[in-house]
Amino acid sequence: MNCSNCGHFNEGGKFCVKCGHKLQEEAAVSQAAAASEYQSQPQPAYAPQQPNQRVRQAKKVSKSFFSYFAEGIKNPTATAQAAGESQFVNALITVILYALSIPIMLYVGWKLLLIQFVRSMFKLPIISEELAPSDMEDFNTGVDLIKATDINSIIHFNFTDFVFKQGIFIFIGLAVIIGATYVAAKFGKVDVSFKEFFSRFGTFLIIPTALLLIGLVLAFLHVEYFSYFMNFGLLSIFLVVPFTIASFKQNGTNGLDRIYSTLIVYVVITIVLTFIANGLGEEAKTIITRMGNSSELNDLF
Repeated sequence: MNCSNCGHFNEGGKFCVKCGHKLQEEAAVSQAAAASEYQSQPQPAYAPQQPNQRVRQAKKVSKSFFSYFAEGIKNPTATAQAAGESQFVNALITVILYALSIPIMLYVGWKLLLIQFVRSMFKLPIISEELAPSDMEDFNTGVDLIKATDINSIIHFNFTDFVFKQGIFIFIGLAVIIGATYVAAKFGKVDVSFKEFFSRFGTFLIIPTALLLIGLVLAFLHVEYFSYFMNFGLLSIFLVVPFTIASFKQNGTNGLDRIYSTLIVYVVITIVLTFIANGLGEEAKTIITRMGNSSELNDLF
């Protein structure tokens, strides 16, 4: 410590070894000055925690999508024709919703579909003429018992395995259909980028997606009519293709006629739906096999 009186440096002690000045007073003054300087410095104010950037982005995307989806239901043609590359994300969300709503609906309502199928079989003239009234009463009792039983837990029907596997499969099928429609439009001399074409296709897909979502809600409510909305939503894809192609202006008259391009895409759709039906058929076989091998289910009857 340097002595404030003579400036001599002292390694320690209470007094300066050269002039005898008291060093403790010097240390107290230094500490008081340092404390005063620290207190006089402005302290940083508490900064409120900013919301997560991803959360804000998700809110922004969801708000944009709901507005886009509602407008697509209200004015489908005008919304689709106005949809450019900026609506690509919203169109992609619509396609994903379309692809996922089908397997979720089937997972929730497959019992009702099975009951409807068996009922239709029992109504066939060949079978109904051989059935006694008591047999129909037993069947109706069994139907009520199936409705009241959580069979998914008995046969271990996995939600993730079924929904995501079939959802990805359907999404790939939709991608093939959109790609085939885009190629057909190109052959028809339509000058458009793929992102813009995808946006318009996805916008025309809003109403079929809305039908599937209504069917999904009915399936959760165990209303048997959900299957009609599912069928309408699936078959509406045949309308989305010509609407999308016809919404673009054709450059020149040498391109492929829109009727032929639409028919070509219909062939592709038929092939894709056949593959999807085969995949769902394999899942149905698995469910029926599990039901037949389940001792817990057999104990119910």
